[in-house]
Amino acid sequence: MEHAPILMQRISPAGGRRVVIRIRGVDTVLGVAFSDTDLIEFLRRIEIPDPDELVLGDSEVIAWRGGRPHQYE
Repeated sequence: MEHAPILMQRISPAGGRRVVIRIRGVDTVLGVAFSDTDLIEFLRRIEIPDPDELVLGDSEVIAWRGGRPHQYE
């Protein structure tokens, strides 16, 4: 999972996770998500198809570092 195109960084001390997407070998920070709703919105803005299904379906293209998946605090 280390090389998944979407990386959810460790939960920050203030809460939330930095969302990083890798496109053509370049990492881009999309923002800090405080919920699955935030993550879905970031993916929708960059026109990822079916972001709800991608996030809520526990897709293997999302790697969660530190903490459980879908945990933001």
